[in-house]
Amino acid sequence: MKRKQTLLAFASTLAVGVAGFAGSASALDVTIEDIMNDQATVDDVVSNGLGPRGHRYSPLDILNKDNIKNLYPVWSFSFGGEKQRGQESQPLIKDGVMYVTGSYSRMWAIDVASGEELWQYDARLPEGILPCCDVVNRGAAILGDKVFFGTLDAKIVALDAKTGKVIWRKTIGDYEAGYSYTAAPLIVPTETHGPLILTGNSGGEFGIVGAVEARHPDTGELIWKRPTIEGHMGQYKGEDSTMTGTVNESWAGDQWKNGGGAVWLGGTYDPGEKLAYFGTSNPAPWNSHLRPGDNKWTASRIAINPENGEVQWAFQTTPHDGWDYDGVNEFISFDMEKDGETIKAGATADRNGFFYVLDRTNGEFISADPFVQNINWASGIDENGRPIEIPENRPGNPAESADGKKGKSVMAIPSFLGGKNWMPMAYSPDTSNFYIPSNEWAMDIWNEPVTYKKGAAYLGAGFTIKPIFDDYIGSLKAMDPATGEIKWEYKNKAPLWGGVMTTGGGLVFTGTPEGFLKAFDDETGEELWKFQTGTGIVSSPITWEQDGEQYVAIVTGWGGAVPLWGGEVAKVVSYLNQGGSVWVFKVPEGLASK
Repeated sequence: MKRKQTLLAFASTLAVGVAGFAGSASALDVTIEDIMNDQATVDDVVSNGLGPRGHRYSPLDILNKDNIKNLYPVWSFSFGGEKQRGQESQPLIKDGVMYVTGSYSRMWAIDVASGEELWQYDARLPEGILPCCDVVNRGAAILGDKVFFGTLDAKIVALDAKTGKVIWRKTIGDYEAGYSYTAAPLIVPTETHGPLILTGNSGGEFGIVGAVEARHPDTGELIWKRPTIEGHMGQYKGEDSTMTGTVNESWAGDQWKNGGGAVWLGGTYDPGEKLAYFGTSNPAPWNSHLRPGDNKWTASRIAINPENGEVQWAFQTTPHDGWDYDGVNEFISFDMEKDGETIKAGATADRNGFFYVLDRTNGEFISADPFVQNINWASGIDENGRPIEIPENRPGNPAESADGKKGKSVMAIPSFLGGKNWMPMAYSPDTSNFYIPSNEWAMDIWNEPVTYKKGAAYLGAGFTIKPIFDDYIGSLKAMDPATGEIKWEYKNKAPLWGGVMTTGGGLVFTGTPEGFLKAFDDETGEELWKFQTGTGIVSSPITWEQDGEQYVAIVTGWGGAVPLWGGEVAKVVSYLNQGGSVWVFKVPEGLASK
């Protein structure tokens, strides 16, 4: 009954957004109201995250715990050619058309009914691009009659949704300096400018400067730019606006000029607070002894006013990061019931191994609990949300070594690939739990001397990643944000690197590197269904209703950061095959009630 009530509650919020849903690909018109109501509607998917808050929850319950056994594949579409590697895209669905991106900055429009290609767009990538962590693309955005996505040479492209033809193309950063872009753009409403397209950037390992930019969807005109490193000046409508922080508040000398803090994962938006939330990556270089101070605002969550790009609040999860514990992980708005009160909260599962709950209105710290085991870089989080660091587990200063070339090596948990990396978690309003794709691993890490050079890796560190346990690395966990209790756990031999989705039918979906798309009971964690796709899954599933039937889709193709950076773990999974496809599933109408 609770799930039905949830579905009805969602339906009652749709007065603004449901008009104009009928149509065809030739009359596509996705409104900002459609995007804001995406979590509540069931016949399309028009945002990354199944809604601006990023819950990755669908109220659909045609497919449920009883009939999930009848889910079967309808069609599979191959991305073709030799351009495979990691496929981390989340598809979008509108008016019977799927829009999906692939590795090497490609995009397709596919007829959902038949699986036939309608058009394909391949970005012309220059020689010398510098993507850090595979040639992935995590998805597109859609508004009006246009689809938007970013490319590995740090550009954003607007395409005609009907034809795939380029309408405009704008530069986010200089790819020769290490800038790139892999995230799905975020579209948000504003009173001043109408809908805006928000993008971040990638390249923290090359000493770039993180920033969020807002553009007009019709022309690509830059409305505002907000750097994420203190000392850098923001822009508004072509003029300098305000500085982020103050110069040398938490950076020494000129280190802030190449401070990293890339915004490489994309953002979320809370319609109630009218704030956009982004996370920032590691400070540069990795060698923390070269940049004393907290190094704001790296490894942080930042709330931005989309009207003008001003920072409303910021919260740093790993001050003076010395382990590459990026803070880019998604910040998900939700209402938390605790001690008889309803709290306007937001949650994030950090690479550093702790699950944080903050007040989403002002960034004030509420709680932090470990969601992976054996964390040893910090003994906990204090009452202000600051980690209680264990000093001897910070990699040593090479300047204090005998030859000045290598600092003391330490074994740190989690590894720099994180308790959770890019793969988005999901939240269910039915269970009030978060479902976190996590990994249990360690690393040996040491520091080395390094100087900044444009377009060169700016690390100053070496590392080897290794498993902690013999029987598993990946772990899907259901976690109660109010108590920090882990309700259930599913253990997977290989690392988990794909996103999660929950549904009103009581199901939790995710994929594994071994190639399985799996469905679990949201209350118990029991595995209810699985299907072998033939290659590893490192993307995020979606679901929608069409002609009275519930569909599920997943992009498949093994890759991402694990085989590139995974050390001993990469050897463990070296047998996994690459690929590049979209799989679509449904339960036949006659079996939906069985």
